[in-house]
Amino acid sequence: MGLSRNEQPRVGIVGATGLVGTLMRTLLAERDFPLASLRLFASARSAGKRHAFRDETIAVEDATHADFSDLDLVFFSAGGGTSRDLAPRVAAAGAVVIDNSSAWRGDPDVPLVVAEVNAHALTAIPKNIVANPNCTTMVAMPVLNPLHAAAGLKRLIASTYQAASGAGVAGVAELGGQIAAAGAADELSALAHAGDAIVMPAAEKWAVPLACNIVPMNYVVRDDGFTDEELKLRDETRKILEIPHLPVSGTCVRVPVFTGHSLSINAEFERPLSAADAVGILSEAPGVTIADVPNPLEATGQDDVYVGRIRQDAALENGLAFFVSGDNLRKGAALNAVQIAEVLVGRAS
Repeated sequence: MGLSRNEQPRVGIVGATGLVGTLMRTLLAERDFPLASLRLFASARSAGKRHAFRDETIAVEDATHADFSDLDLVFFSAGGGTSRDLAPRVAAAGAVVIDNSSAWRGDPDVPLVVAEVNAHALTAIPKNIVANPNCTTMVAMPVLNPLHAAAGLKRLIASTYQAASGAGVAGVAELGGQIAAAGAADELSALAHAGDAIVMPAAEKWAVPLACNIVPMNYVVRDDGFTDEELKLRDETRKILEIPHLPVSGTCVRVPVFTGHSLSINAEFERPLSAADAVGILSEAPGVTIADVPNPLEATGQDDVYVGRIRQDAALENGLAFFVSGDNLRKGAALNAVQIAEVLVGRAS
């Protein structure tokens, strides 16, 4: 693999101009990631633009026609189609790919990794590709894993509250445009008190407008009535926690928040686990902060996920209910990818 030698790796970012790609570049600098060089890749329309990194500026290259043969580690955050097309070529050229899309998460030969939870899965990387989980799944894993280790997770029921930025720049732009079209805050308040309908621009990313609203149908609905997003939550939780038949029921909802995904979780365990014991376990868990009122504003810009409202759930056997919030762009995507790379570099040295 590309990280088999002891020198500092030569690193690339595909999708370097998007929300997550830009944050990856920031985090590599903030965390003083040991790299010999950095190259940036995006679509042809961004080629030639320069972006700052540490004490230099780096020109963006056209990913479609680039030569990746001199790289050791390449982060991908350019969507599933790009990852399916380019990641095997980059991996075949010798680099380890850390992919943020859904393209490789279900592949049994591709580790699906949350750094604090299952870094041991990086022992074998048959295709030279490692997958980052969905940003919603990611927020839940640092909390669920230590509870599972203590009491054995038996059943998971979750409703999500997902920010617009989970749909990238287009999602943020659509929410911002709808808020602007709805008018100033005092006008919205007057409309709410009058009971009048608020007229929004037509929705593009989601089934209905997101501003002043919620969208309980997150992308494509399958024949069984669940959406792709809800199946990602189920399948990725099973793979990461290594519970292949775990019953998972999820309802994934978009809310008018720019950054920060949240989940309301009801979890059933094999063995009794009190709320007090759960608080004690989670207070020691890596990547987790206990909060009285976990919320997206508090979690935005933070490395940890925030958990609170921890209580017994009498509707389930050995049940707990709790609420989790995390930055979907940071921990939910860019940070975890960099943490995976840190583990790989640490093992290579």
